[in-house]
Amino acid sequence: MIEETRLDVSGERLAVAYSLHAGVGDARDIAEKACTEQTIEFPPELIGDDDIREHVFGRIEAFETFGARLHQAVISYAVECTGFQLPQLMNLIYGNISLFPKMRVERIALPDSLANHFKGPRFGLAGLREMFGREEGPLFMSALKPQGLSPERLAEQAYEFASGGLDIIKDDHGLANQPFAPFRERVLAACEAVRRANSETGGKTVYAPMISGPSEQIVEQAFWAKEQGAGALLIAPSLIGFDVARRLAEDHGLALPMIGHPAMMGSYVVSPTNGFSHFAMFGQVMRLIGMDVSIFPNFGGRFSFSPDECRAVADGCAEEMNHFASIVPSPAGGMTFEKVPEMARFYGDDVMYLMGGNLHKQPGSLAENCRKLRQIAGEAR
Repeated sequence: MIEETRLDVSGERLAVAYSLHAGVGDARDIAEKACTEQTIEFPPELIGDDDIREHVFGRIEAFETFGARLHQAVISYAVECTGFQLPQLMNLIYGNISLFPKMRVERIALPDSLANHFKGPRFGLAGLREMFGREEGPLFMSALKPQGLSPERLAEQAYEFASGGLDIIKDDHGLANQPFAPFRERVLAACEAVRRANSETGGKTVYAPMISGPSEQIVEQAFWAKEQGAGALLIAPSLIGFDVARRLAEDHGLALPMIGHPAMMGSYVVSPTNGFSHFAMFGQVMRLIGMDVSIFPNFGGRFSFSPDECRAVADGCAEEMNHFASIVPSPAGGMTFEKVPEMARFYGDDVMYLMGGNLHKQPGSLAENCRKLRQIAGEAR
């Protein structure tokens, strides 16, 4: 038995709603195990009736049944258990229990006393509208690709995209520091191409390079890209780490829009009985770590997201969440001109269309096709 412990704690708790995919008895047992697995990771019977049991243990606040093998438990945790740092917050939300195959994070609720330790999106939807001078209607983005092209040929694409009036031109997330398009050569060429196009059109297009170097080079890459004229950064939080993404987003010296890419995030959301909901991962977590745009696969494209899952992403980007600004959902992954009217009805105006390969498939120049995309989207409103 552990000697009785008294703690100085606030009593403030965060809450996580988990879905449980088992019979009701097993589901209740999983929820109860999570209360200690996520906190003390120690035999609970060895803890006395003290402040560890009262405050440190997770606490089941609600348990509901929705079907024979579908239940929801809301478990709360003391804010002090997070250490008020993102890695431990993520660990507390879904650390060891990520190994439970029948438990999934559906929604996260943070008290302000914890949320205020994180700045969240610097720009969000409203800030990006101001940046690009688009008070209403959708925003537009495309990507430099395919991997294998030289910096000069990628820069030619950047010039065409900017001439066609897109808001953001990002690297394809697979562009890193390959010998056929080294990071610094590519960034220099793309930044110059976008500057030239903007000077000719009066546009406000920005280029977002992919920041994905070795961990000791990430911050240096980001600042160097900004110095060359990059107007945003493309970040894949699951590749570089959630807290590294947060560190870049919160850095006042950078102060650039952060475009969140879903590379390797599929492992969090594709299982209906494990991982995170689309609402929580692509909406809430992206906002928590400071992304201004959340890229995700649109329904009907190359990936398997359903309309309901895409709706959940959009809701997670927009619903009230402490002081965190609403961010821009950016459906992608096989978007075509023909799908734009349907997407306009589905997402409304608060969306950033990300079209890649289809702009190349259309007759006409890339600049002409960008203008056509904007025209179709405008007519579909």
